[in-house]
Amino acid sequence: MLGVVFTEFMEMVEDKFSFDVADEIMELSGVGSETGFTAVQDYDHNDMVKLVAALHKVTGIDIDTLIVVFGEHLFGRFTVTHSHFFENTGSSLDFLEKIEEYIHVEVKKLYPNAELPTFLCDRVDENKLVMNYSSKRPFGDLAHGLIQGCGAHFKENLTIQRTDENGPMKVQFVISRES
Repeated sequence: MLGVVFTEFMEMVEDKFSFDVADEIMELSGVGSETGFTAVQDYDHNDMVKLVAALHKVTGIDIDTLIVVFGEHLFGRFTVTHSHFFENTGSSLDFLEKIEEYIHVEVKKLYPNAELPTFLCDRVDENKLVMNYSSKRPFGDLAHGLIQGCGAHFKENLTIQRTDENGPMKVQFVISRES
């Protein structure tokens, strides 16, 4: 898993909770407490699972909720760190529709070893998109949060119907935009 995901997670923990909570979850999980994280290094996705479980233990907040909130945070950060992806895109559904064919292609150029999830889309109409998420890792909740973050970025109210087909590794999202 890309290190940038870890650095952004720790930044979210520091911002929403505190530096002390960030230190506590690294210590509790046994992940990153000695060296921290760098954006360019790859890490085992199970280390993220351990960090989220530790954050749950410290805060009492449901794990699924923590991951969705992180997805929202991560999307907000992407709008800053990768602003060029948002040029000439006027809506959340237009943006989501181009993840696989444009954004992931560009990400692979930067990080050739990245194991990215797949987002296959079917545009039903101007205000409705069916998105099928598939990954080797159990982060359907992260995808859900990213979608919510996308709606917030474009200042659009999205209704997200979610069907987990294989736990959080294969999820269908039916995303409707209020017109």
